[in-house]
Amino acid sequence: MMTMPMNWDEWFASDATRLAERIAQGACTPAELARQACQASMRIVPQVGGVIEVFEDAVARPETDGTCLDGAFRGVPFLIKDLGPTLKGRLQEQGSRFLKNNRPTRDAFLTSRIRQAGLNIIGRSAVPEFGVCGSVENPDIYVVRNPWNPDYTTFGSSAGAAVSVASGIVPLAHATDGGGSIRIPAGAQGLVGIKCSRGVFSIAPTMSDITGYVSTQGCVSRTVRDTALFIDSCRGGAPGEFMPYWKSDASYTSLITKDPRPLRIAVSHHWGQYQADPHFVTELERVAGFLKELGHQVEWVQPDIDFEEAFSAQTTCYIGNFAQFIQNMLDKRGLIRPSDDEVEPINIRIWEKGIDMSYSERWKMQDVFNRVSRTLGQFYENWDIILTPTFAKPTPRLGHKKYLTLSDNPDVLNWFYELWEIFSYTPLASLTGTPGISLPLAWQSSGVPLGMHFQTRQANDGTLLQLAAQIERAMEGNFWQGRCPAVHV
Repeated sequence: MMTMPMNWDEWFASDATRLAERIAQGACTPAELARQACQASMRIVPQVGGVIEVFEDAVARPETDGTCLDGAFRGVPFLIKDLGPTLKGRLQEQGSRFLKNNRPTRDAFLTSRIRQAGLNIIGRSAVPEFGVCGSVENPDIYVVRNPWNPDYTTFGSSAGAAVSVASGIVPLAHATDGGGSIRIPAGAQGLVGIKCSRGVFSIAPTMSDITGYVSTQGCVSRTVRDTALFIDSCRGGAPGEFMPYWKSDASYTSLITKDPRPLRIAVSHHWGQYQADPHFVTELERVAGFLKELGHQVEWVQPDIDFEEAFSAQTTCYIGNFAQFIQNMLDKRGLIRPSDDEVEPINIRIWEKGIDMSYSERWKMQDVFNRVSRTLGQFYENWDIILTPTFAKPTPRLGHKKYLTLSDNPDVLNWFYELWEIFSYTPLASLTGTPGISLPLAWQSSGVPLGMHFQTRQANDGTLLQLAAQIERAMEGNFWQGRCPAVHV
């Protein structure tokens, strides 16, 4: 039987920063930690899924592919989401039969930044097909369950990443967000999940400043300091990327050791036609009171935004982007249309709806993006933070097909608007390129975690992290307050 450097209680209690400290102290080696993460995966995946491949060579030799063992994380094991930054020669199948056995031929720029940070990429985490829907539930590929209660969904699309961190396979994992795909699964699984400002992380080489309006990279973690260190270590643009690659005057790792100044926090939940579940509103009120106790100015104020217009433009953006993504794959294979045997029904309908989108439609979408961004920017002249729940309705049990790209809904617009009913609050930050963070501050009636979502102006990511760290300290460093997922190491 393999000897592990830590017992499971110690492993589960250790964040990535602590594991890096142990390596630096000589208490364990990167290879030992990689082997323990591999053992953790074998314990957890049969129960809830999450990890779809472990890279045995990276487990055995953490320096594989150029991982810098002198980097900030010193070889801590890490999972990459199975879409987004590519790994040369490794599979990236994006939860789809259409991309089965797809092996990119080069590393993405962010991949190199992750390795320079000393994170040992030991495997891939599960996603819904192309990251489109909010749950991973295709039994012909894999199903991912919420470790707090396996009868419930994880949300998505960073489903496998969130499951792996919440259950204790790894303390930190790569995630992506184009409308809430970091923050929503973090909110449903008790994690810290930040979508940084547009132009913090590289999206090269597959996306550009023009095509990548809403999509960003990031991570999910159990502690604020892990998230801060990840951003400090991995931010920055590749040569030729034009977006402003925001820098902080001080590292976020040092910034979070100090409380923010008293902040003006605007609380709301009724956004256009969407509003939160009554229990969520009660929890929101409680969190608002807690923030007042911390010395912040908290009032119920809603940004004056045309939410109907914003959601319509967001929907147009997704349909156009995903349709073109699918078309690019078809072109590479010389195919005319996606096959029903290889692509899920809603994704085919997205392609059908969006592939002939006109420049005029795209221009109108961009005009709304611009207008909403300016309106929100003006709101932030008077308010520092907007606080809402991370999502509006209770986490559903597995099997609610209407939220899946397996849905037989013939109307793709209606399918998206049913998503917005539950995922009402996170898309605004994606549309405007502003930062948002989900923190594990509440609980649903089912006992599954409920995130609270904080968002702020462009490039003000440091304030979000400072506030998150202040809250974490006020909770004595334990967001979960003694609770624990039903499935964990």
